[in-house]
Parts: sequence; C-alpha cells; structure tokens
Amino acid sequence: MNGSMMGWFWIWPVLVLIGLVLLGYLAYRLTQNRRPGTDTAPAAGPTSARQILDERYARGEINDEEYRQRRDTLT
Repeated sequence: MNGSMMGWFWIWPVLVLIGLVLLGYLAYRLTQNRRPGTDTAPAAGPTSARQILDERYARGEINDEEYRQRRDTLT
C-alpha cells in the first residue's frame, strides 16, 4: 500500500461514532416511551370530567367541600 488507502482510514472511526450515537438515541427513545404517564392516547377512551374530579380528590389536590361542590355542579 503505497499510501493510496491512507486517506480513507479516517472514515471508519467516524462511522463507528455515528453508529454509537444512533444506538444511544434509539435507547433513549425506547426508554422514554415506557415511562408511566407518557401515553399519547388513553386506552379506555376519553376521560370524563367526573373521573378527573375523582382522581384529583384521591390525590388530595382538592378538599371534601370543594369535591362535593364540583360533583354537584357536574350532575
């Protein structure tokens, strides 16, 4: 090899680096889609206002009085 191939040796480390970056990005995207609460659409259909109210009450975001008042407003 009289030096004619020496100009192409730099491309292999670059290709390996690009491959590693792509694999890292793919792994990142796969783990992001598996996190709880990141689903784009609910599996059981749209969430009703009453379900949202019940969930907020269960998490403690609203108190008893506010829950009852909003529940009565919805019905």
